[in-house]
Amino acid sequence: MKKDLLSLKLLSNEEIIDILETARDFRDNGLKLDLSDKIIANLFFENSTRTQYSFMTAEEKLNAKVLHFNAQGSSISKGETFYDTVKVFESFGCDAVVIRSSQNEYYNELKNLNCAIINAGDGTENHPTQNLLDLLTIYDEFGHFDGLKIMIVGDILHSRVAHGSVEVMKRLGMKCFISGPKEFMDDTAAYIDFDEGVKTMDVIMMLRIQTERHAVLTTLSDKEYNTKYGMNEERVAKMKDNAIIMHPAPFNRGVEVDNYVPECPKSRIFRQMTNGVYVRMAVIKRSIGD
Repeated sequence: MKKDLLSLKLLSNEEIIDILETARDFRDNGLKLDLSDKIIANLFFENSTRTQYSFMTAEEKLNAKVLHFNAQGSSISKGETFYDTVKVFESFGCDAVVIRSSQNEYYNELKNLNCAIINAGDGTENHPTQNLLDLLTIYDEFGHFDGLKIMIVGDILHSRVAHGSVEVMKRLGMKCFISGPKEFMDDTAAYIDFDEGVKTMDVIMMLRIQTERHAVLTTLSDKEYNTKYGMNEERVAKMKDNAIIMHPAPFNRGVEVDNYVPECPKSRIFRQMTNGVYVRMAVIKRSIGD
């Protein structure tokens, strides 16, 4: 039976932990799954590197047959609708579609689809596999979620990572805060001064400015942003001993992070990317592998 993954808000805590444990089994315990009889279509209507190629790597590791969709060269340019485009791949007999779209909750248009839908990011609302890989990275580091403090810094307003994460993190017992320029803040979590948060947080997640979603910072230059809200070697030195830095990437060096940060001892940025492959393997297993 197919299982969609649309938003972590629709999953119980137990279901979330089960996905994380399955990802660990793939990564650490040699869990194998052969999906050579399954067809997965990757339908990316929005540009992507990490998410798209991470899914491709996960699908290759599971031996699935994969169709790669190029929106720019598709019949969308001839007037075909989003719904009809997805229905084409269902009609081909695909077992699952992995969809990235700039439209919030696009999956509400696809309620009658017979194949599994895996949300690879929708607008500014949800990014469940990114949220899961972030949770796995935190879980690996601390062994639990309860009582951990996280500060998400930057363009909260346009971030599906922030909006998808905070509700679930709070549900799992984490204490969530946001920081950054006031014009990029919303009511996602309680605001905290950035430099105060640097000293007290267990997890600091940096975000870039989402220019592709028309985010424009009118009050600060890139250099001024870096001075006020950028993570640098001096701020890293002020963090708690066991605290970690995360970033969903792509990151902009010299803006929200300095060159020192991505591979410094406290950074888990590239580890997040590694975890993303195994989380996506676990999600695919849940959707079409049982």
